Amino acid sequence: MYLITAFGLLMLLFSLMMLFKPDAFAQGIISFSEQPYFHPFEIISRLIAGGIFMAYAADTQFPLLFQVIGLVLLLVGAGLALTPASLHKKFAVQSAQRCKNYFRLIGVVSVVLAVALIYAAVGHLIDQQQ
Repeated sequence: MYLITAFGLLMLLFSLMMLFKPDAFAQGIISFSEQPYFHPFEIISRLIAGGIFMAYAADTQFPLLFQVIGLVLLLVGAGLALTPASLHKKFAVQSAQRCKNYFRLIGVVSVVLAVALIYAAVGHLIDQQQ
């Protein structure tokens, strides 16, 4: 559950960046997509996160939900592995450019989801101590 909490904290950090600095966030996506390790990092990070969610789902408030999230992350990682790096980069750049005006709204929703994710991960631990 600590790894899921760490994932939630990282999500919260990115969400706050989206909320308060949407233009910089969009530029960060574009800059990151230009790095040679972008595509492999995206694949590996999703596979690892998906595995973590699946492995520790039982230690959360909502095990089935975390298993589903883990499965989705694993499927996205597998899909990215089958996607050419050039197409993935093009998608990232276009998405950042098109969604830039919506990043504040997305950030608000994402902050709420990140906090809920953290609570669901540590809430189980809190309930066990009571």
